[in-house]
Amino acid sequence: MSRLSLTRDKIYKTVARQLHGQVPCWVCGEHVLPAAATLEHIRPLSEGGNSHAENLAISHEVCNGQRHAKGVIVESVE
Repeated sequence: MSRLSLTRDKIYKTVARQLHGQVPCWVCGEHVLPAAATLEHIRPLSEGGNSHAENLAISHEVCNGQRHAKGVIVESVE
């Protein structure tokens, strides 16, 4: 398992524990199943973002891809 996969799993489990098993997609707000979870950079690396935990969020693979295709940065769903 890659280091990125381990980070994704760790963040997913942390959020799930904090929110009683419900992990919302950072983009659409719907629940993300573990198998569909991807790690999202809130501020893209290409725009000066980093890979620190505070700049990472869980999203659906489809939402992550659509966000990048549009070049849109959305506000965090909280």
